[in-house]
Amino acid sequence: MKVVVFDLGGTLMQYVGMPYSWEDFYYKGFEEIIREFRYPVSQEVVEKSVQMLKEFNPRINYREIEYSAEYIFTKILEHWHIDIPMQSCIEAFWSGLRLNAEIYPETINVLQKLKEKDYTIAALTDLPSAMPDEIFRRDIAELLSYFDYYVSSSVAGYRKPNYKGLQMIAKRFSFPIAKLIFIGDEEKDRRTAINANCKFIWVQHTKKNKGSIDNLYELLQVLE
Repeated sequence: MKVVVFDLGGTLMQYVGMPYSWEDFYYKGFEEIIREFRYPVSQEVVEKSVQMLKEFNPRINYREIEYSAEYIFTKILEHWHIDIPMQSCIEAFWSGLRLNAEIYPETINVLQKLKEKDYTIAALTDLPSAMPDEIFRRDIAELLSYFDYYVSSSVAGYRKPNYKGLQMIAKRFSFPIAKLIFIGDEEKDRRTAINANCKFIWVQHTKKNKGSIDNLYELLQVLE
């Protein structure tokens, strides 16, 4: 058995035009809740929610423990005294960000070729802070059939570089964790592999670090 594990955002896909931290887009999400449900609140109330959401953003305040979207939104909307179902508020917030998910052009072809070579393929991804798993899975729907196992930070309960997700993948396939090959684009992905004592392949589509490869097609050569 040969098991490869892919990070998703920045590795197999991207949200077009989104920066490293999404904090500047939070206002759009809250404005969409106000608009959709005709629930007027003051700018001061919105600002408080924005600041609270920033506190949960691991790009701003480092954390490895994952919190569910329901938990986060219950906290940050508590002072709104809102009587709308929380799930509806969450859906409205994320629709307000107008996210555009793009699968990299070579992704599907590379995954198909790995399947042809009898690789077992898993995914380990950190969800954007406060995004429900089901929303992210909708955005990557065309990739899901290629994964033999999908683990998000919501599923694992931890964010990278915690390697709990890699432990779950190794256990799922009764495969030594040290023999996993983890493929990602960020330093935290590299640290995750180090923490799990497994091989790491650094894929960088826009900038190149020492030891990284430029695209997924190069991955096929590296794995041979």
